[in-house]
Amino acid sequence: MFATKNLSPQKLSAFTAAIVSLPEGLAFYFIKEKWWVGLLATALTFIGAYFLIRFVLEWFIYRKIKLIYKFIYQTKATKREEMYYKYILPQKSIDEVREDVENWAKQQKAELEVLQQNEAYRREFLQNLAHEFKTPIFAIQGYVDTLLSGAMHNPGTQQRFLQNTAKNVDRMVTLVSDLDEISKLESGEQPLYKENFIIQDLIREVFETLSIHASQKRIHCSIKKGCESPITVFADKEKIRQVVNNLVENAIKYGKAEGQITASIYNTDGKRVLIEFSDDGIGIAEEHLPRIFERFYRTDRGRSRDVGGTGLGLAICKHIIEAHKQSMHVRSKLDIGTTIGFTLAGKKD
Repeated sequence: MFATKNLSPQKLSAFTAAIVSLPEGLAFYFIKEKWWVGLLATALTFIGAYFLIRFVLEWFIYRKIKLIYKFIYQTKATKREEMYYKYILPQKSIDEVREDVENWAKQQKAELEVLQQNEAYRREFLQNLAHEFKTPIFAIQGYVDTLLSGAMHNPGTQQRFLQNTAKNVDRMVTLVSDLDEISKLESGEQPLYKENFIIQDLIREVFETLSIHASQKRIHCSIKKGCESPITVFADKEKIRQVVNNLVENAIKYGKAEGQITASIYNTDGKRVLIEFSDDGIGIAEEHLPRIFERFYRTDRGRSRDVGGTGLGLAICKHIIEAHKQSMHVRSKLDIGTTIGFTLAGKKD
């Protein structure tokens, strides 16, 4: 009946009162030799001992827990919780107070885990940021040192080194620009100029813009059959152009020669439009999928830098879509291909 661990004051009082009252009841029974006298003595002793012991236990234990509770609510320090401490806590039982303290401890543990996770992400972000800047800076330093060491007098070498230096400077400018855009999107400083436009027209414009890059790998870009009928969306056209351009450009970079990039557009529930871009490229391993929208995250760091980019493109895309109060998703299989999609609001009357 009574567990030895975590006994409540009520159970502990009853258990102790029983131990005290039973011997006294037996003593009265043997002295008076009447069973009802022993039973009455046992009952009266049990009741008196129970309430006395419970009062003493709750008085001492409550004082200790009250200090813990006071610490909890003082650390939170809100008006509502101060009122709770002053007026509601004194009416609570020890068990209720213990449950509150345990819940608070669980909440603190969960918050600590989130903080630790955020700290790990922060460290990883700073490491990646330092690496992204270090690579072009060291390259520029190498070219400049070589030129100053005498290569400047060689016109061919001078021209080549200056061109490579300019490329690395452009890379850093692009990186800073992308970081600035993400910062503005996260803080809500980047305004959206929404309008109605036909999403298929925008996709065709992006396909045309990137046609030279696609033709270099003989990749065919098209809108899926059955999805050609014009569908109007309500969004910031230039921001969505940036998203589509980034997704198609990635598909070209990592796509197979003579491959396919297909855009699919679906009117889902009359309120939202689903846009997806599928390729038959190298694919992404399943363990990487949850993190591909993170800043600087690369599934293959060496190969990703070989094909260019800052590692911020998909992160920017995700922030743009979320700024529209919509969502982005990805599906992929290694050596089969990848599908990345997002939703947009339908036409606004």
